[in-house]
Amino acid sequence: MVASFFYEAFIVKITLLLTGKTSKPFIKEHIDALEKRISRYCDFEIIEIKTERYSSALTANEIKKKEAKLILNKIKDKDFLIALDENGKQFSSRKFAEVLERHSLGYQKLVFIVGGAFGFDSKVLERVNTKISLSSMTFTHQLIRVIFLEQLYRAFTILNNEKYHND
Repeated sequence: MVASFFYEAFIVKITLLLTGKTSKPFIKEHIDALEKRISRYCDFEIIEIKTERYSSALTANEIKKKEAKLILNKIKDKDFLIALDENGKQFSSRKFAEVLERHSLGYQKLVFIVGGAFGFDSKVLERVNTKISLSSMTFTHQLIRVIFLEQLYRAFTILNNEKYHND
């Protein structure tokens, strides 16, 4: 058991809400390993929602609207919603840890969402409490899962003064 103020006070649940499934076995293995590490610090879950494939039958906006409905159905009014969005604010790993700690105060659940290939519908963006960008570069939806989970795990180790992050 880690003896730090943050670990003892951090009783919030964290959800990573994703569109689509993780299809690459080597990515799934890495996600599973990071999920196990993160669960030492908080009640953590990953929820994948079905996404529609782009086709002549559905436009990008129609797909975003369908995804928005599925996303918003998974969120409660009291949840603090954080969109992982290219237009969000970027942080260093240490600053992200501070943001995580600050947003965890007063909320029972933090929900991080990753939109589909076409981004978020305006209804989702109206609901989010804040937006975070993991990079100004573009990554696949498969890879962004690993990047985010690694940063979440890193944030917990920073907040608990554990040896993992080096600055």
